[in-house]
Amino acid sequence: MAGIDDSKLLLQCAYRFEKEQADAIYMTQPLGGDKVDQFSWARTLDEARRMAGHIKSMDLPPASQIAILSKNCAHFIMSDLAIWMAGHVSVAIYPTLNAETVRYILEHSESKLLFVGKLDIWDEVKAGVPEGLPCISYPLSPPNDFPTWDKIVAKTAPIEGSPVRGAKEMALIVYTSGSTGKPKGVMHNFGAISEASHGIANKLGVSKEDRMLSYLPLAHVFERWIVESVSLVTGFQVFFAESLDTFVGDLKRARPTLFVSVPRLWLKFQMGVFKKMPPKKLSLLLKIPILSGIIKKKILGNLGLDQVRFAGSGSAPIPAELIQWYQDLGLELLEGYGMSENFSYSHVSLPGKSLPGYVGNTYPGVECRISEAGEILVKSPASMMGYFKMPEATAESFTEDGFLKTGDRGTVDAQGRLKITGRVKELFKTSKGKYVAPAPIENILNNDSYVEQSCVSGSGHPMAHAVVQLGEDVVSRLSEAGVKEEVEAALVALLKHVNEAVEEYEQLQFIAVAKDAWTIESGFLTPTMKIRRPVLEDTYGPKMDGWYASNKKVIWEA
Repeated sequence: MAGIDDSKLLLQCAYRFEKEQADAIYMTQPLGGDKVDQFSWARTLDEARRMAGHIKSMDLPPASQIAILSKNCAHFIMSDLAIWMAGHVSVAIYPTLNAETVRYILEHSESKLLFVGKLDIWDEVKAGVPEGLPCISYPLSPPNDFPTWDKIVAKTAPIEGSPVRGAKEMALIVYTSGSTGKPKGVMHNFGAISEASHGIANKLGVSKEDRMLSYLPLAHVFERWIVESVSLVTGFQVFFAESLDTFVGDLKRARPTLFVSVPRLWLKFQMGVFKKMPPKKLSLLLKIPILSGIIKKKILGNLGLDQVRFAGSGSAPIPAELIQWYQDLGLELLEGYGMSENFSYSHVSLPGKSLPGYVGNTYPGVECRISEAGEILVKSPASMMGYFKMPEATAESFTEDGFLKTGDRGTVDAQGRLKITGRVKELFKTSKGKYVAPAPIENILNNDSYVEQSCVSGSGHPMAHAVVQLGEDVVSRLSEAGVKEEVEAALVALLKHVNEAVEEYEQLQFIAVAKDAWTIESGFLTPTMKIRRPVLEDTYGPKMDGWYASNKKVIWEA
């Protein structure tokens, strides 16, 4: 940590906006239909101060952990502010986790209080809340018997003064999404998250004039950084999404100037466009002068992205062709790279310097090198304090000179741009003794219009294979006459395309079509929509011998 000026820490910045733009709208919360609730900076800080006063009255041990279990909403951010003002540490929990994992996090983090907010599966999750743990309910939470936020702030005096927290004090614990094993609690202090927030704001010229829509889980470090933390240091307006069904309307209400998403959603947006206009026809029309500009503007307008200055993709690899497709539409889609362990503050593509397939250059203050084994090593001013109650795992995660071992493999080009080539632990060896990295092959598969997600595997077999999940629109048409044959022919062509694009030892023997829905709820995806590779391999592993013996190029799972 180079040492950030105390005036630039998150709480201090929030206090400044409370004074400088008290009546400006900070957060817009949808309430259903066309109804919204607007939170000015003055109201936001007033309610946070009152909740902080209530927390102080509970007389919890200093620097206690306080948990938040909620989908994104204005009260989530106000809870963070209240927790910090009261001298405690915030622990956010993904709103899609099962009761067992919720209980594990609450008990492992030693949380002394739980905010229960906007949730879809409360009836299934509430069994994971330890008996006797005090809880507070948000206005948008499901029915419960807990004390409510509104009643508490109505009767509680605001905390006195403007309490501040030091740069080295712990601000939050982020539990990893758990693609393998139990989630680990990543500890971050105020200095780290503040430096990361000012770093990207300065790099991209973010200001209070910008707007963002918050819909990726705030429990994940990426959204906690890019939306909550950056808004607190720049003062821009935050809009929230009400639900998946209202997403397009929420996006059009916000008309964001900054927009971030994950590869799966960028692919869904593209598929939505292709559903209205086939790719070949669109490609042809985009080559016609004048008409091209009109079509691009209409597509981005229909998506609610026509005001976007910068769009970002993170959390997982995105096909280079998909980035290029959006850039051809006039959307400045930039890929970034980071981890929970460095508050996502690692690499970003920049306008004029971006190259599809690369995640860009380092942020200010970040160092990167590639180990002899090909692993990406990063030293960031936003590096974690460590894993909560896991000193051995913390020590194993860093080199002796303080570089984080990312677990990712990569290369750096002459311009300093980083390319991710896969996960160190995802490498598998075929029975021919060759190591295969699945991520680059999956990127080729995922760029196909019929495929939504894929998992390449094949440890111990002569050749690799892929299991794919088809897009929702394709699945909905499979029962129609001739559609299955059409899809199979397309997958045979895709298999040929993949095998021509990769080395001989990386070629696929077959593509299997999964019948299961790969969702967060089914356990196949993490809360940030990354595939849980071990779950997929355990699910389809018993069928592999039969699939390989069939000698078919496309296998429809029975």
